[in-house]
Amino acid sequence: MNLTHASCAGLDLLASAVLLLDEGQLIRYINPAGENLLAVSGRAIAGRTLAVVCACPAILQTALDNGLTNNWSYTGQNIELRRGDGQLLQLHCTVTPLPPDLAGGMRLLLELQPIERHLAVSREERLIEQQQANRELIRNLAHEIKNPLGGIRGAAQLLEHELPHPSLKEYTQVIIKEADRLQDLMQRLLTPHRAMLPATVNIHEILERVRSLLTAEFPGSLAVRRDYDTSLPELVGDREQLIQAVLNIARNAAQAMGGNGEIVLRTRALRQVTLAKKRYRLAIELKVIDNGPGIPEDIRQRMFYPLVSGREGGNGLGLTIAQNFIQHHRGTIDCASRPGHTVFTLCLPLEQA
Repeated sequence: MNLTHASCAGLDLLASAVLLLDEGQLIRYINPAGENLLAVSGRAIAGRTLAVVCACPAILQTALDNGLTNNWSYTGQNIELRRGDGQLLQLHCTVTPLPPDLAGGMRLLLELQPIERHLAVSREERLIEQQQANRELIRNLAHEIKNPLGGIRGAAQLLEHELPHPSLKEYTQVIIKEADRLQDLMQRLLTPHRAMLPATVNIHEILERVRSLLTAEFPGSLAVRRDYDTSLPELVGDREQLIQAVLNIARNAAQAMGGNGEIVLRTRALRQVTLAKKRYRLAIELKVIDNGPGIPEDIRQRMFYPLVSGREGGNGLGLTIAQNFIQHHRGTIDCASRPGHTVFTLCLPLEQA
């Protein structure tokens, strides 16, 4: 059996991370899923050891040694591996020895499957189903509430004209203002269902718009830092929806910090990713990172549901609307949070599946 570099192209399509090592355990190939998982470039790590890329646990190093020395295969569950940037990964690992006569001298095939990915796929499927049911329920409820509100407001206006004493109009004004407030809330619940207006957009122009809005709203006290991959191509999307989605997330972070803290807007490219059960060759990964207090534990599993808010005075619609808009773009949104470090990750495909 001869394994050529051309035949490695098939490994590019795999969702699991694959690395090929030679007799000296130097990396000869890593597929796009591996680059995404380990946050490295294949060109940068070619010819280097795995230890340069990550902190290789003893059990995995032993498996690699045995694969070369004894031609033993190995499969390990729940292996902890720390990436070069410090992030800890929990993985299922498989080491497969390859025949010594392969082209390129490749001797070991290392496959890494993140446990979190399997959990995330299941969580995403449940979340999509729940959100579809919630959206339909909220939309129907909003329509049912919106119609009688117009009648209540109109009746209050008529009553105001009939009242004999001006001081009594204070009470009708309360009715009118509260009806207007509820009308606005119902309109916001219905807004995400408007049709998209797709056009070619630059993700960094969208982020710069969000950045300018945030710095105007929180002048001087809030630092909004850029960490862009400027080589990213443009995508097709609804500019206003994308601005609103990112702004809702970033504004929530700023409000949670009381306007004092740091928000980082980070973009990267992802290759060979699965989003909403579809495989894409290229996608944009957008992270909104803040150093605020974090999301309360009791609402983390419910934070994308309508009317769920962890902030006093919040209406609980910002994240729901953001998720709806991202799903309109065939993308996904996820969150990881702890005190001092909250990350919302948005993934947007750059092409049709």
